Amino acid sequence: MEFTVSKADLVRELSLSQGVVEKKTTIPILSNVLLEAREDRLYLTATDLELGLRTSCPAKVKKEGSGTIPARKLLDYVRLLPDSDITIKFGDNNWANLTCGRSKTRIAGMSRESFPELPTMPAVVAQLPVKQLSSMIARTMFAISMEESRFTLNGALLLLADKSITMVATDGHRLAFVKRDSDVGDGSSVAYRALVPRKAMGEITKLSDDGGADAKASFGGDDNHLFFEFGPRLLITRKLTGNFPDYERVLPQDNTNTAIVAKDEVKAAIERVAQFADERSRAIRVQFTHGEIKVFSSALETGESEESVTATYTGPDMEIGFNAQYLLDFLRAIGQDQVAFGLKDQKSAGELRPVGGDETEQYRYVVMPMRI
Repeated sequence: MEFTVSKADLVRELSLSQGVVEKKTTIPILSNVLLEAREDRLYLTATDLELGLRTSCPAKVKKEGSGTIPARKLLDYVRLLPDSDITIKFGDNNWANLTCGRSKTRIAGMSRESFPELPTMPAVVAQLPVKQLSSMIARTMFAISMEESRFTLNGALLLLADKSITMVATDGHRLAFVKRDSDVGDGSSVAYRALVPRKAMGEITKLSDDGGADAKASFGGDDNHLFFEFGPRLLITRKLTGNFPDYERVLPQDNTNTAIVAKDEVKAAIERVAQFADERSRAIRVQFTHGEIKVFSSALETGESEESVTATYTGPDMEIGFNAQYLLDFLRAIGQDQVAFGLKDQKSAGELRPVGGDETEQYRYVVMPMRI
């Protein structure tokens, strides 16, 4: 195999593959990227057996073929080359010869035969607006459980219907729910439900960054995998198995006491007070009274802190314990200037929502109270 490719194109596609390549593996081939030269394109494939990425870029192909090279080593080296075309030629011993201007390098590769085969894209189920999808991920991903033992919570639930996209994530202590009106079908009926792993969501966000404002991703699924196609790039991920919790039972129906406050003010107050919260629990006390919200924290080793911010609140006086980090995750994720706290009582879950914004979207964030 022999081909010539632009440094900029190669660096861009190799960079996208780095999040997929397995870095700590007992299977050496998974640290490599598969290069395939056909017709006038170079195809790159990376996988860790749970996640796979196929991508491509233009190339001048002198001799078609395929081979694998360590992905990180190749990217680190190519980045240091001058901005010019790079010629890569594979020998019979799986070594790759790279030539760029006066630079000549040989990199030890591995046989293409031992590289895993990735499944092919099935029929397209829906067309997902790329920017909407990325935005929904940003506002739910932080609520995914980090405990590997709770594997059904190690991703987000994706629900597709004819006119809407819903994404839900929870770690058992909080839940993020986003539902957006969106015409995802192509005229045919759409009804799809799947659990998308956290790592795949991160890669979807990266691939979304290259899309325009109106770009769409083709989405499909088979028995074991989900497929997201962004133009010439195809992301393949294994589905998470198991039953996701019944999130509709978690969403509060009777939080009738509402406090509305400026997002930046309450966020800054919580950030300061959280400096004196217990490092493990991150617990703070939030007091809702007529016209204001007070935030308290104290720790025997570090000290104590108190802040108050003006708020619109007409319910009964109430004090609730919350994990400060859980509140900050939500406040940092929204773009609106105001936030609403929905409350029932001290022992019930609180709900946060942005005030104003897009009427075609619901964003609800539920946080369980803490005993302090």
